[in-house]
Amino acid sequence: MAEAIALIDYGAGNLHSVHNALMAAGAERVVVTADPALVRGARRIVLPGVGSFRSCAEGLRAMPGLVEALEQRVLDDGVPFIGICVGMQLLATRGHEHAVTEGLGWIEGDVRLIERTDPAIKVPHMGWNDVAPTPHPDGAALIEPGEAYFLHSYHFAPVNGSDVAAMTDHGGGLVAAVARDNILGVQFHPEKSQRYGLDLLARFLEWNP
Repeated sequence: MAEAIALIDYGAGNLHSVHNALMAAGAERVVVTADPALVRGARRIVLPGVGSFRSCAEGLRAMPGLVEALEQRVLDDGVPFIGICVGMQLLATRGHEHAVTEGLGWIEGDVRLIERTDPAIKVPHMGWNDVAPTPHPDGAALIEPGEAYFLHSYHFAPVNGSDVAAMTDHGGGLVAAVARDNILGVQFHPEKSQRYGLDLLARFLEWNP
Protein backbone atom coordinates (compact mmCIF):
# COMPACT_ATOMS: atom_id res chain seq x y z
CA MET A 1 0.00 0.00 0.00
CA ALA A 2 1.23 3.48 -0.85
CA GLU A 3 2.48 5.59 2.03
CA ALA A 4 -0.37 7.68 3.48
CA ILE A 5 0.28 11.43 3.57
CA ALA A 6 -2.17 13.44 5.68
CA LEU A 7 -2.96 16.88 4.24
CA ILE A 8 -4.66 18.61 7.14
CA ASP A 9 -8.06 20.16 6.38
CA TYR A 10 -9.13 22.67 9.01
CA GLY A 11 -10.81 25.21 6.74
CA ALA A 12 -7.75 27.42 6.30
CA GLY A 13 -5.59 25.95 3.57
CA ASN A 14 -5.17 25.98 -0.18
CA LEU A 15 -5.91 22.26 -0.21
CA HIS A 16 -6.57 21.66 -3.90
CA SER A 17 -3.32 23.26 -5.06
CA VAL A 18 -1.22 21.65 -2.32
CA HIS A 19 -2.78 18.24 -3.04
CA ASN A 20 -2.04 18.57 -6.74
CA ALA A 21 1.52 19.72 -6.05
CA LEU A 22 2.17 16.73 -3.78
CA MET A 23 0.88 14.36 -6.44
CA ALA A 24 2.99 16.08 -9.11
CA ALA A 25 6.02 15.74 -6.81
CA GLY A 26 5.57 11.98 -6.66
CA ALA A 27 3.13 11.25 -3.83
CA GLU A 28 1.00 8.17 -4.41
CA ARG A 29 -1.61 8.61 -1.70
CA VAL A 30 -2.63 11.95 -0.17
CA VAL A 31 -5.56 11.98 2.25
CA VAL A 32 -7.23 15.34 2.89
CA THR A 33 -8.46 15.00 6.45
CA ALA A 34 -9.21 16.42 9.86
CA ASP A 35 -9.85 12.97 11.31
CA PRO A 36 -7.52 12.34 14.27
CA ALA A 37 -7.57 8.60 13.59
CA LEU A 38 -6.31 9.09 10.04
CA VAL A 39 -3.68 11.56 11.24
CA ARG A 40 -2.42 8.98 13.73
CA GLY A 41 -1.98 6.52 10.86
CA ALA A 42 -0.23 8.92 8.49
CA ARG A 43 3.40 8.41 7.56
CA ARG A 44 3.90 12.09 6.63
CA ILE A 45 1.91 15.19 7.55
CA VAL A 46 1.39 18.46 5.65
CA LEU A 47 -0.17 21.48 7.39
CA PRO A 48 -1.11 24.26 4.95
CA GLY A 49 -2.48 27.64 5.96
CA VAL A 50 -3.77 30.83 4.39
CA GLY A 51 -5.35 33.85 6.07
CA SER A 52 -4.67 35.25 9.51
CA PHE A 53 -2.73 33.49 12.25
CA ARG A 54 -5.68 33.89 14.61
CA SER A 55 -8.28 32.39 12.28
CA CYS A 56 -5.98 29.50 11.39
CA ALA A 57 -5.15 28.74 15.03
CA GLU A 58 -8.80 28.87 16.00
CA GLY A 59 -9.79 26.70 13.04
CA LEU A 60 -7.20 24.09 13.93
CA ARG A 61 -8.26 23.94 17.57
CA ALA A 62 -11.95 23.76 16.60
CA MET A 63 -11.37 20.27 15.17
CA PRO A 64 -11.91 17.82 18.06
CA GLY A 65 -8.77 15.88 18.89
CA LEU A 66 -6.81 17.13 15.89
CA VAL A 67 -4.08 19.05 17.73
CA GLU A 68 -3.58 16.11 20.10
CA ALA A 69 -3.26 13.72 17.15
CA LEU A 70 -0.75 16.01 15.45
CA GLU A 71 1.32 16.26 18.62
CA GLN A 72 1.31 12.50 19.08
CA ARG A 73 2.31 11.74 15.51
CA VAL A 74 4.82 14.56 15.01
CA LEU A 75 6.33 15.17 18.45
CA ASP A 76 6.09 11.68 19.93
CA ASP A 77 6.32 9.40 16.89
CA GLY A 78 8.63 11.64 14.83
CA VAL A 79 6.96 11.38 11.42
CA PRO A 80 8.13 13.92 8.81
CA PHE A 81 6.08 17.13 8.94
CA ILE A 82 5.96 20.24 6.79
CA GLY A 83 4.02 23.43 7.55
CA ILE A 84 3.33 25.82 4.67
CA CYS A 85 2.89 29.62 5.03
CA VAL A 86 0.58 30.11 8.04
CA GLY A 87 1.00 26.38 8.62
CA MET A 88 4.65 27.20 9.33
CA GLN A 89 3.73 30.20 11.49
CA LEU A 90 1.47 28.03 13.65
CA LEU A 91 4.60 26.25 14.86
CA ALA A 92 5.41 29.39 16.86
CA THR A 93 4.65 30.11 20.50
CA ARG A 94 2.24 32.90 19.62
CA GLY A 95 1.06 35.21 16.87
CA HIS A 96 0.37 38.95 17.09
CA GLU A 97 -2.10 39.36 14.23
CA HIS A 98 -5.28 41.18 15.40
CA ALA A 99 -4.72 39.86 18.92
CA VAL A 100 -2.19 37.69 20.74
CA THR A 101 -3.04 34.10 19.85
CA GLU A 102 -1.31 30.97 21.09
CA GLY A 103 0.36 28.83 18.45
CA LEU A 104 1.32 25.17 18.68
CA GLY A 105 4.54 26.09 20.48
CA TRP A 106 6.64 23.46 18.71
CA ILE A 107 9.33 26.02 17.81
CA GLU A 108 9.74 28.88 20.27
CA GLY A 109 9.16 32.32 18.76
CA ASP A 110 6.62 34.95 17.74
CA VAL A 111 4.84 35.84 14.51
CA ARG A 112 4.85 39.61 14.01
CA LEU A 113 3.99 42.17 11.35
CA ILE A 114 6.74 42.82 8.81
CA GLU A 115 8.25 46.21 9.68
CA ARG A 116 8.53 48.69 6.82
CA THR A 117 12.00 50.14 7.31
CA ASP A 118 11.97 51.52 3.76
CA PRO A 119 8.92 53.28 2.20
CA ALA A 120 9.68 51.48 -1.05
CA ILE A 121 9.15 48.11 0.62
CA LYS A 122 5.59 46.90 0.29
CA VAL A 123 3.65 44.84 2.79
CA PRO A 124 2.44 42.20 2.16
CA HIS A 125 5.62 40.62 0.89
CA MET A 126 4.23 39.22 -2.34
CA GLY A 127 5.91 37.57 -5.31
CA TRP A 128 9.10 35.72 -6.13
CA ASN A 129 12.11 36.09 -3.88
CA ASP A 130 15.37 34.33 -3.10
CA VAL A 131 15.57 31.47 -0.60
CA ALA A 132 19.01 31.29 1.04
CA PRO A 133 19.64 28.16 3.16
CA THR A 134 21.48 28.55 6.46
CA PRO A 135 23.78 25.95 8.05
CA HIS A 136 21.40 23.67 9.91
CA PRO A 137 21.48 20.06 11.12
CA ASP A 138 17.73 19.40 10.76
CA GLY A 139 15.77 19.75 7.55
CA ALA A 140 18.17 22.10 5.81
CA ALA A 141 19.09 19.37 3.35
CA LEU A 142 15.58 19.82 1.99
CA ILE A 143 16.09 23.53 1.32
CA GLU A 144 18.16 24.47 -1.69
CA PRO A 145 19.10 27.93 -2.97
CA GLY A 146 16.60 29.29 -5.44
CA GLU A 147 13.51 31.44 -5.84
CA ALA A 148 10.08 30.77 -4.38
CA TYR A 149 6.72 32.49 -4.26
CA PHE A 150 5.86 34.39 -1.07
CA LEU A 151 2.61 36.00 0.10
CA HIS A 152 2.55 37.20 3.71
CA SER A 153 2.34 40.29 5.90
CA TYR A 154 3.55 38.63 9.10
CA HIS A 155 6.81 36.79 9.67
CA PHE A 156 8.07 34.13 12.06
CA ALA A 157 10.84 35.31 14.41
CA PRO A 158 12.21 32.24 16.25
CA VAL A 159 13.88 32.77 19.62
CA ASN A 160 16.73 30.45 18.68
CA GLY A 161 18.66 31.13 15.50
CA SER A 162 19.47 27.44 15.37
CA ASP A 163 15.85 26.82 14.31
CA VAL A 164 16.23 28.95 11.16
CA ALA A 165 16.79 26.84 8.03
CA ALA A 166 16.61 29.57 5.36
CA MET A 167 16.30 33.33 4.96
CA THR A 168 14.99 35.71 2.36
CA ASP A 169 15.37 39.48 1.99
CA HIS A 170 12.53 41.99 1.84
CA GLY A 171 13.88 45.29 3.10
CA GLY A 172 15.85 43.21 5.60
CA GLY A 173 16.14 39.57 6.51
CA LEU A 174 12.99 37.48 6.94
CA VAL A 175 12.85 33.83 7.91
CA ALA A 176 11.97 31.71 4.89
CA ALA A 177 12.14 28.31 6.60
CA VAL A 178 12.48 26.78 10.05
CA ALA A 179 13.44 23.24 11.00
CA ARG A 180 13.92 21.09 14.06
CA ASP A 181 14.30 17.32 14.12
CA ASN A 182 11.47 15.93 11.91
CA ILE A 183 9.71 19.31 11.59
CA LEU A 184 10.09 21.65 8.62
CA GLY A 185 8.20 24.89 8.01
CA VAL A 186 8.39 27.11 4.94
CA GLN A 187 7.03 30.64 4.69
CA PHE A 188 6.77 30.46 0.91
CA HIS A 189 4.25 28.45 -1.10
CA PRO A 190 5.83 25.36 -2.71
CA GLU A 191 2.59 24.73 -4.61
CA LYS A 192 2.98 28.13 -6.31
CA SER A 193 6.75 27.97 -6.75
CA GLN A 194 6.82 25.92 -9.95
CA ARG A 195 9.82 23.58 -10.31
CA TYR A 196 11.56 24.90 -7.19
CA GLY A 197 8.53 24.08 -5.08
CA LEU A 198 7.90 20.67 -6.64
CA ASP A 199 11.53 19.70 -6.11
CA LEU A 200 11.25 20.67 -2.44
CA LEU A 201 8.12 18.57 -2.01
CA ALA A 202 9.81 15.65 -3.79
CA ARG A 203 12.68 15.82 -1.30
CA PHE A 204 10.18 15.99 1.56
CA LEU A 205 8.51 12.81 0.28
CA GLU A 206 11.88 11.03 0.51
CA TRP A 207 12.95 12.63 3.82
CA ASN A 208 13.73 10.25 6.68
CA PRO A 209 14.85 12.41 9.61
